Amino acid sequence: MSGVQQRLVKDDEDGMRVDRWFATHFPQLGFGRLQKLIRNGEVKVDKAKVTTSTRLSPGQTVRIPPVDDPGTPKPVRVNDEDADFLRSLILYEDDDIYVFNKPHGLAVQGGSGTKRHLDGMLKSLPNSKGEAPRLVHRLDRDTSGCLVVAKTRQAASHFGTVFRSRSARKIYWAIVAGNPHPQQGEISCFLARQSTADGEQMVVVKNGTPGAQHSMSYYSTTDTASRRFAWVTLKPVTGRTHQLRVHMAQLGTPIIGDPRYFNIENWQGAPGLSEGLHLHARRLAIPLRNGKRLDISAPLPPHMRASFETLGFDADRYDVTNDPEDGV
Repeated sequence: MSGVQQRLVKDDEDGMRVDRWFATHFPQLGFGRLQKLIRNGEVKVDKAKVTTSTRLSPGQTVRIPPVDDPGTPKPVRVNDEDADFLRSLILYEDDDIYVFNKPHGLAVQGGSGTKRHLDGMLKSLPNSKGEAPRLVHRLDRDTSGCLVVAKTRQAASHFGTVFRSRSARKIYWAIVAGNPHPQQGEISCFLARQSTADGEQMVVVKNGTPGAQHSMSYYSTTDTASRRFAWVTLKPVTGRTHQLRVHMAQLGTPIIGDPRYFNIENWQGAPGLSEGLHLHARRLAIPLRNGKRLDISAPLPPHMRASFETLGFDADRYDVTNDPEDGV
């Protein structure tokens, strides 16, 4: 057990979240233990309290409370099954990143009661230095589609900046209940976390409410199945938690299968409609470190593909190679 330490944030750690920084420097310190230390104010950056999602900048000083000394780093134990599974998800790969087609139902990070998650599997794809790849953005557990993971610390810093600066273009597909009116438009509102019996969720609040953050998305109706269902294309401008799910519920057309925000009473689905959240990160366009721009799309997950067929939606008709704006 070491005493209190002070460490400087390095240049190649610019933009790293506090939890990722600790995972790199103190891999044996569990996430739950780190959360408790942070809640108690024992972890500080430049003498200020932080959260697990606080972003770091070069030259800042991190206060590290007494924790188990990492000593000699243990060799990474590669799980071949996890490695093979992750390789089966790869849509794109270069020296800097993987782009995975994240399956519906797979958590990106661990949490209370979540033992199997993508972040935990990444150690099975170490880089040449033995480092696990790093998450640079996130998707909800039940949202499928394009997810970027950086192979190196330098790449994580670059792509973390890309996503924070909104220079990443993200397109989502969803099936919603009802037809949006108007057929296309912009949703702009303030969101804040609220505790409920089922855990925390995001709610629409007035500007100035404590914890409120502005959120904005564009939407467009791509196709409809009578007045009961619509296939919508969504483009988030900001990246708030559950943003698209809250926005579509706010519009009065919640996403099918959403366990938190589906708010239509006495709702009856349709025969052949799949269970599960019908939200898919369909397409991603991002600037690469070499100056080129990557534009990648992910095929629909099985449950959404089945629902598309049931409702008569033709996903291939609107393939991104034929429709560069993908409806938005």
